[in-house]
Amino acid sequence: MMTLTTLDTLAAGELGTGNVRQWLLDNVIPLVLLAVALLLLWLGGGKGDNAGVMRRLAGVVIALAIIGLAVSGAGVNVGQWIAGLFTG
Repeated sequence: MMTLTTLDTLAAGELGTGNVRQWLLDNVIPLVLLAVALLLLWLGGGKGDNAGVMRRLAGVVIALAIIGLAVSGAGVNVGQWIAGLFTG
């Protein structure tokens, strides 16, 4: 009977993705950034292709800015600002 009560209590709560999202932000994104940094150093650093590394790094910075806008929710404000430039 104790198991049924426990399952009933667990099933009563609502499911959400808040904890999964937080886990991804805390664990997966830093690991991906570390992997990208090591890959950039390995690909261009050993050959002396500093310009190629900087081009790739610029792409990574732009991608990180887009991820930051998406995660923080600030993309809505940026969109309203851009729309305000055209509508007055």
